[in-house]
Amino acid sequence: MLGRVEWWWTRRLREGGLEALIDEQDRVVSRAQLLAAGWSEAQLRKSLRNKRWRTIHPGVYVAHTGGIGYAERLLAALLYAGPEAAWSHYSAAEQLGLIKPDPDRPVYVTIPEYRRVRPQSGLVIRRDEHWAERLAGVAPPRRTPADAVLDIVGITPSPDKAAAVIAEACQSGRVGAEDLLHALANRRRLRHRGSLRPIIADVVAGSHSLLELRYLRDVERRHGLPRGQRQRAVDGTVTDVHYAGSGLNVELDGRLHLVPHQRWRDLDRDNRATLRTEATLRYGWFDITNRACDAAVQVLQVLRRTNPSLTATPCSPTCPITAFRNLSAG
Repeated sequence: MLGRVEWWWTRRLREGGLEALIDEQDRVVSRAQLLAAGWSEAQLRKSLRNKRWRTIHPGVYVAHTGGIGYAERLLAALLYAGPEAAWSHYSAAEQLGLIKPDPDRPVYVTIPEYRRVRPQSGLVIRRDEHWAERLAGVAPPRRTPADAVLDIVGITPSPDKAAAVIAEACQSGRVGAEDLLHALANRRRLRHRGSLRPIIADVVAGSHSLLELRYLRDVERRHGLPRGQRQRAVDGTVTDVHYAGSGLNVELDGRLHLVPHQRWRDLDRDNRATLRTEATLRYGWFDITNRACDAAVQVLQVLRRTNPSLTATPCSPTCPITAFRNLSAG
């Protein structure tokens, strides 16, 4: 026990010893750990003076002479921030498998509101009055999956970016809509809070990416088009959007596929749809964000082949649906 609060590593040190703990921590060690293991200040100063160790943050060292990687920076941040500290935001989400790791990001750590920790390069310190309530029951300490996602949402500049984070996290299968909604209920002042419930509902309905969410909002919903089936599994493939009874598939490509096997997979999926006598419309990011009305017209044209009386709603006075909606199909 050091000070008022026991560190998350105290039991590991007691059961496995200092060297095992340092190995487990990618050769990162703190002054607090060394003193707890019975080291003297003189021993510590000698290791630093001999240049066997280097300082990452004040009171936190790396016990090797090689490069300092992302894993070491993650552990060093927690050790520096004190016993009441937890990975949060992007750092927690990465460790929980909710989003892809990015070693170029700073390390995010959250501490209780009453504490103060001096900022360091590459380290973002946040304070939270509900710190203890939002901890996952694992070590090293980190936020719960839902709270890690909402941490990120709270610092994103736009609802679109918030939607992208939610979609990626939910697609991982490691956090669910109910978890997010429960956590959201306890965050009255969260940024973009008013937009999150419908975004979460759309993700639950099957939209797995920001582009799919934008298609749902800007093409279908804003033009009063029928809502297609999301993520239909058929013939060994998965279709982004399928309109049952109309033989129409919509595929949404969030990036240009320069990798040959990815391009082949898309072509194969389209070919399989053709063999099922289904039509495929394929849109990229620019199409949905800059030409959503044109996409809506094309979707309506295909849907009218089987439902000539189908109507749509213009989203503005200049929307091309205005000129098209009263025309018969073909």
